[in-house]
Amino acid sequence: MTFHLSCFGKSVSSLFGLLIVVGVAGCAGRPQILPNPDKDLRKTSAQFAADAARRHPYKENAPRGGTIAGRAQVGYALDVLELTNLSDTDWEDFEVWVNKNYVVYVPKLARSTSGNERLVRFTFQMLFDDSGNSFPTDNNKTRIGTVEIYKDGKMYDVTTKLAD
Repeated sequence: MTFHLSCFGKSVSSLFGLLIVVGVAGCAGRPQILPNPDKDLRKTSAQFAADAARRHPYKENAPRGGTIAGRAQVGYALDVLELTNLSDTDWEDFEVWVNKNYVVYVPKLARSTSGNERLVRFTFQMLFDDSGNSFPTDNNKTRIGTVEIYKDGKMYDVTTKLAD
């Protein structure tokens, strides 16, 4: 009986080790472990960084559009930013700016409907500055202060809250 348990234990630990190696190797260059639910946001870190570099600098002189009908939620435990569209229309071809320095492009975010909240989720490793640095995950030093959307030639403020 002891022989079978020790063999089982070795098999499980070997399998677990193999899964870790495969998982780490399979995630190389990806900003998150699991694929993003939004197929348009399934890019490598290098692709996000290159796209962010093209979108810089921050549009300081863009007309201000006020506060957009949406909400951002920051989850520091998982290093994630979630954005919800609460307007009456879908948002298309817009940029999300964090702290006026980190940016990510979003092709589309459908409007939320009653009982069906639509959101897009970004890990901090999807938000890049103009030098190719992702948003820091050391949350004791760097926090998200502002979230803005650049859409249709205007910069909009987004109401931002901490995740529960």
